[in-house]
Amino acid sequence: MKSRGVSCGSRWTLVTGLALWLVAGPAAAADPLVNVDWVKANLDKPGIVYVDFAPPADFLRGHIPGAVNSNYAKDGWREERSDKVPDMLPAKLDALGETIGKLGIDNGTHVVLVPAGMSSTDMGVGTRVYWTFKVLGHDNVSILDGGMAAWTKDKKNPMQTGAPKIEPKTFKIAVRKDMIVTMDDVRKAKAAGVLLVDNRPEDQYAGINRHPKATESGTIEGAKNLPNGWLTVNGMGEFRNRSQLDQLYKVAGVPTTGDQISFCNTGHWASVGWFVSSELMGNKKAKMYDGSMTEWTMLKGGAVEQKVKLQ
Repeated sequence: MKSRGVSCGSRWTLVTGLALWLVAGPAAAADPLVNVDWVKANLDKPGIVYVDFAPPADFLRGHIPGAVNSNYAKDGWREERSDKVPDMLPAKLDALGETIGKLGIDNGTHVVLVPAGMSSTDMGVGTRVYWTFKVLGHDNVSILDGGMAAWTKDKKNPMQTGAPKIEPKTFKIAVRKDMIVTMDDVRKAKAAGVLLVDNRPEDQYAGINRHPKATESGTIEGAKNLPNGWLTVNGMGEFRNRSQLDQLYKVAGVPTTGDQISFCNTGHWASVGWFVSSELMGNKKAKMYDGSMTEWTMLKGGAVEQKVKLQ
């Protein structure tokens, strides 16, 4: 994939001004997805950090050269809130900022996220952390399409073993509050007719099965269902192309433009839906509700619609 560049005129003052802006200003937004060829072409380039979410033992046995390791469940990317709602964006983000800095990431770093890539749920690790970086104000972030599974598919791709040497850096947070959707925001959006998109599998949407921490079966009343597993090829780690996504959004009755809020159980599958809608389809009015059905049912956010009621 081609990286985005900055074009400028021939005048020295303009060149100098742009150069100063590039040094002092925020890093430009990266392409949402990079592929294996891009990684191979950029392995030795400075300013790029590959973050692998493999279990530590697997990471030590082999990873993309130069990659660092992070634990999605334990490193503060999500936390249980004081009211027991699980897997929320941390209320206090300073600790997460310090964790990111310890990975060798600062505000000028191009972060490339490397989930396992064996399923759309795996890719949700990448999309949820990608969303978190965006919330923290960091646009220079990408996901390896297909994840680690895509990298290891070709045995000729280089692998590195052992723990990397990391030079800690300072990562400064600039929270985008407009990206954080609360339960009250969902209530107001629902009352205003904003489309709610349930990215869970159809059985959970219909109310046949539910998350163990959800207190009711079904979906938020009036929501449309666009399962996260539809959005990757055969439910694996490679995201579908635009033509296929257009078809699937149409089947689900979900517009590719306009205000909409994705949700699931805990904001994991919903991050896949948000990533595809916002970053791949270009609908910047799409948002994600990380509290999702666990918060909505635990704290009685509003009506729950159960389409199948087993006797």
